[in-house]
Amino acid sequence: MTEPRETDAHTGVETTGHEWDGIKELDNPLPRWWLWTWYACIAFAVVYWVLMPSWPGVNGYLKGTLHKSDRAEVAQDLKALNAQRGAQMAQLRTASLETIEKTPALQALALNAGQSVFGDNCATCHGQGATGGKGYANLRDDVWLWGGSLEQIQQTITHGVRSGDPAMHQSQMPAFGRDEMLKANQVDDLTEYVVSLSHRSADRAAVARAQPLFAEQCSACHGPQGLGNQTLGAPNLTDADWLYGSDRKSIHEQIFNGRGGVMPAWGGRLSPETIKALAVYIHANAGGQ
Repeated sequence: MTEPRETDAHTGVETTGHEWDGIKELDNPLPRWWLWTWYACIAFAVVYWVLMPSWPGVNGYLKGTLHKSDRAEVAQDLKALNAQRGAQMAQLRTASLETIEKTPALQALALNAGQSVFGDNCATCHGQGATGGKGYANLRDDVWLWGGSLEQIQQTITHGVRSGDPAMHQSQMPAFGRDEMLKANQVDDLTEYVVSLSHRSADRAAVARAQPLFAEQCSACHGPQGLGNQTLGAPNLTDADWLYGSDRKSIHEQIFNGRGGVMPAWGGRLSPETIKALAVYIHANAGGQ
C-alpha cells in the first residue's frame, strides 16, 4: 500500500512529496488552457510531419505529401529572375565594353549588375569596399599588376591568375632564401635595397652590396629601376602600395619564401555579359585606368 500523501494546511491541496529548503510542491493540476495548447501543438506537429519535409532517413528524408521544397522554390525564383533580366543582359552581350561605358542606359545596367555580382563573388577576398587586404589587391587605387584598362580587367576576371586556365595570367616570385638561391645575408641586403627603392631610409652599405644582386636576380621582372612590368605581373617596387606589406619583415619574407596568390577564373562560372558588367563596375568605381 502507498502511504497517504500529506495535505497542505493552508490550501487543502495534497503535496507531491517533493520538498526543498522547506518548500513543498503542491499537486495542482495543470491549467486547462495550458493543456489544450499543448495538445494543439502536438496535433500541429503531427500534421506538419505528414504534410511537410521532416524526418531524415537512410537514403533521404520524408518529402511530405505537399512535396514542398525551399530549394526548388529558390531555383524557380532564380530562373524567373534570370528570364526577367535575360533580355536586358543580352544587350551587354553584343555591345563592346567601350560602348557600354559610353551609353548611359547600358552603363547603368552594367553598374547595377556588376555591383550585385561583386558582392556575391568578389567581396569575400577584396572586401565590400574593394579595398582588399594583405595578399588581396586593392581595386580602388591606380595600381594594377596586370593592367587596369577595361579589356585587361575583363581578361583577368575571365581567366584569373595562376588559376589553371589555359589563358590565365602567370608569374612566379622565386623563393630566393628557401630554395637556397641566395644566402641569408644576401636576402638581408636585398631587403634593404627594396626598402630604398620606395624612397625610405635604408642601410647604405647593404644597398650598395645588393645593387648588382638586384640587377642580376630581380631586374628581369621588376625592371632596372624597380618600376615593375604589367605584362609579367611584376609589381612596382618604388611606390607606397604593397600587396603583402611594406615593413622590412614582410619584404624579407617575400624575398625569402616567395608568394603568389590565386585569382579564380570566372569564365566558366559567370556568363560573358555578367563578366562585362563586372569589368565595367570595377573600372568605373574602383580605380580603372
